[in-house]
Amino acid sequence: MMKHEDALKRLKNVEGHVRGIQRMIEEDKYCIDVIHQVHAVQSALNKISSMILDDHLNTCLISAVRGENPDERERVLREVTEIFEAATKV
Repeated sequence: MMKHEDALKRLKNVEGHVRGIQRMIEEDKYCIDVIHQVHAVQSALNKISSMILDDHLNTCLISAVRGENPDERERVLREVTEIFEAATKV
């Protein structure tokens, strides 16, 4: 439960940060400063994604691996592989 609260708090912070970037663009701020802020948002989103993945690995994945259903094990492992592949694409 605490992890969900932390993720939601972080997402709300990111939301505010994105609004700040919008204002920077509206106010025609220096491009490099805007890019720095965009990178900060991307980093924050990566942290949230990492937290959610960690929770998934320690709950859903472990349950599937310990379970009796081989199809479920394969499905969950395939999901992790797919998310890893998506995350490593540029």
